Amino acid sequence: MLFNVPNLITLSRIILIPLIVGIFYLPDDWLSYQNKNITACAIFIVAAVTDWLDGWLARRLNQTSAFGAFLDPVADKLMVAAALIILVQLERVDAIIALIIIGREIAISALREWMANIGAGRSVAVSFLGKIKTVSQMVAIPMLLYHDSIGAFDPQRVGTWLIVFAAALTLASMAYYLKLALPQAWRTREPPPRRLPGEGP
Repeated sequence: MLFNVPNLITLSRIILIPLIVGIFYLPDDWLSYQNKNITACAIFIVAAVTDWLDGWLARRLNQTSAFGAFLDPVADKLMVAAALIILVQLERVDAIIALIIIGREIAISALREWMANIGAGRSVAVSFLGKIKTVSQMVAIPMLLYHDSIGAFDPQRVGTWLIVFAAALTLASMAYYLKLALPQAWRTREPPPRRLPGEGP
């Protein structure tokens, strides 16, 4: 079934993406700067929870599907990319950090598709480094969206440390995936054409 409960939850996560971005374009008369931060942070947290919920329900209800397996990572990457772009615009994240994280996601997605096409998809399964990177950025982004201090706690500073850490793990995990993929690339190279007897070089 294409539109089962887990897939609908995943689609709802995609619908939430423009809300996170659009909030910061509302007039200040409608929503104060601080309330924009709080609302965007809350929406991102809800979206992050649905990321866990759709996978859990798919397994619990035995409703896993090829469409869901495709849609879930797409929703995750769109959500993270949209949040990082708006954070760059708000000058809360350095552009190079966003470029590293978003660029890595594009490159690894293309790499996984190619590996799947040659029957080596398992070679680029999610690594432990990748999981830590995902957790780091999913904790960092809501802190950076919230931005304002909570007593002595500074979400902007902690979020910045975490997103820089996530970017460093991004580079490390990308190197790990490339290391796994390179042997497959050499194996799939076409052999040079054989020369017939008497043919020149």
